[in-house]
Formats: sequence, structure tokens, C-alpha cells
Amino acid sequence: MTLHRGKGFAAINYPIGMNLGGDPSQALVHSNPDGKFMVALSSIDLGQGMKSVTRQIAAETLGIPVGDVYVDTADSDTGPHCMGSFASRGTHRVGNAVIQAALEARSVMLEAAAEELEVNAADLETDGKGNIHVKGAPSRSITTAEACGAAQFKQGKTVSGRGIFLIPMSDVDPDTGEMTPVSCFAHAALVVEIEVDDETGEIEVLEMNSAYEVGRALNPRLVEQQLVGGAWMGMSHALWETTEPNYPDRSHGPRDFNEYVMPGPGDICTHNIAVLERPAEDAPYGGKGPGEMCANPVLPAMANAVYNAVGVRVDDLPITPEKVLRGIRQNGGARPQARR
Repeated sequence: MTLHRGKGFAAINYPIGMNLGGDPSQALVHSNPDGKFMVALSSIDLGQGMKSVTRQIAAETLGIPVGDVYVDTADSDTGPHCMGSFASRGTHRVGNAVIQAALEARSVMLEAAAEELEVNAADLETDGKGNIHVKGAPSRSITTAEACGAAQFKQGKTVSGRGIFLIPMSDVDPDTGEMTPVSCFAHAALVVEIEVDDETGEIEVLEMNSAYEVGRALNPRLVEQQLVGGAWMGMSHALWETTEPNYPDRSHGPRDFNEYVMPGPGDICTHNIAVLERPAEDAPYGGKGPGEMCANPVLPAMANAVYNAVGVRVDDLPITPEKVLRGIRQNGGARPQARR
């Protein structure tokens, strides 16, 4: 028995969203009588942080504290239209829609404040702490709660806004039919180091090192957590998850997705991550979001690492010990490749 170490590399460009029907997302923003704001979406939070990041985007655009913003993603029947939480589109598409809705609501809020302070709305600014000041005269101010209350109870105004983000239809090359189905791309590169047992075909993941370009990390902690979790999903898909084991009889293996094998705490490896920020021009405050890109580079990197370690090229997933061991036997033994 020999343990062979191998390294694998993979780099990807991942499209953000799509261009099917313009890939629209809508948002509604309105203030409550106490000056708190509600953002209504039909964009479901699947655990990726949709509520957190749209809350931040709305607060930044409105010029109010994050604690004064709530996000409701409860029901697609009562919420505005959204294409869905897929294609890594949430931060980009929904975030842009939230900005448009928040800008419209902010405009009404400043008009209400201007009427109370007897100035022009253009002369007002928010401080992000719940106050609206006259530019150059900070002592002349009103709270955002007072402005929203005045709008609703004195001025008869609805402090609300509607927003939609729509991708322009792509030009089509008349000769080739080529077009651009997305508006921007995110990028990733990953190196994984593994150890392969040439007697059993078992693979141990030792370390991952990755770099992700996400536009701008609007919530760095959420980005980090999503990158770590996504890589874990990629590793699980690459090496473990299957309902079709390579046995003559299915009774030897999992029968469904309640029984298939997944990595456990003992399989966790060190993962060093570098987040590269290159703000995208058409993204909300430059953020594109990690999305599915988190998991994608792990799969080809893992396959390359196995080849580097023992010379077995596995071209279907998952890379189970059975497949690795069969490959080693077909090759007449392990054939480690040169390492750099």
C-alpha cells in the first residue's frame, strides 16, 4: 500500500443570471408609520443571504440604518414578480431592482422632509443614522421617522417605490447567430491537494486554496461563508454523492437521496480563500455575488488531482474509490504524474 499525493487546478468563468425574457426582477419598498421600511420581494432566500444583502442595499440607498429595514420574501402571489433564485442572479438582478425602488421611496421621503423644513428637497441629505439634514446647515434636520410620519399623517403622501431590473436584449451576429446571454461574469480559480490510497482507491482531501472574483463583497462575512459552504458542496459532489454505486446489485449501496454517502466532519480540510474585488459597472454597488460559482471549480480540480496522484483519469462523477481502484488496475498500477 502506498499513499500518493496529488494537486489539481481549475479555473472558471461563471455567468451571472441569463437573458431569457430580460431576466427581470421587481421590488417594492414602502415605509411604515414609524419610519421603518419594508422591502417586498418574491426572491426567496435559500440560505445564500438574499435577505441580508437586499436589506443592506435598501438601507444604503435610502440613507437610513440597516436596523430600520425589513425584508419580506414570503409569497410570490402577493409579492412583485421575480424570475427566481437561481443562476447566481440574486445579488445582481434583485439588488438592482431594490435600488430603483428605494430611490423612488427616498425621493418621496425627502420631499416630505423638505415640506416640513421649508426648503427644497435638492438641499437635503441623509446621514445613514436616521436623520435628514439641510446641506451646509446640519442643525436644521428632521428624523426619517418624522418625515415619513408627516408624509402619511399630514401631507397625504405614500412613501413608497417600485423597482425593476431588466437586461437589455443581446445583439445577434447575423452571420453566426452569436449573442451574449448574460451581462457579466464572476471568476474563480482553485487548487486542491489530495492523498490517494492505491490499495483501496480512497481519497483524502488535504487542503484547498482558492481565489474568487465576486465584483464587490457587499457583506464580506456572508461571502466567506458562502464560499466555504459552496466548496464543501463541490467536494461532496465530486467524491461522495451518488445513488448508483458501481456494484452489480443496488442492495449494496444507497437506494435514494436519503441514504447516499456524504462527507462528515472528519473530512473537513483546510480551505484558504482570497476574495478579489473588481466592482462591476452594472451591479448594485459593484456586487455580483458568489452563487453557484462556489462549488464549480472544485469538481474539475478534484479530477485533475486524482490524475496527478495516480494517473487515473475519471470522467464521470462522483470519483468513488471503486472507479479509482479500477483505473489503477487497468493501468497496471499507480502512475503518479509530475508535480509542480
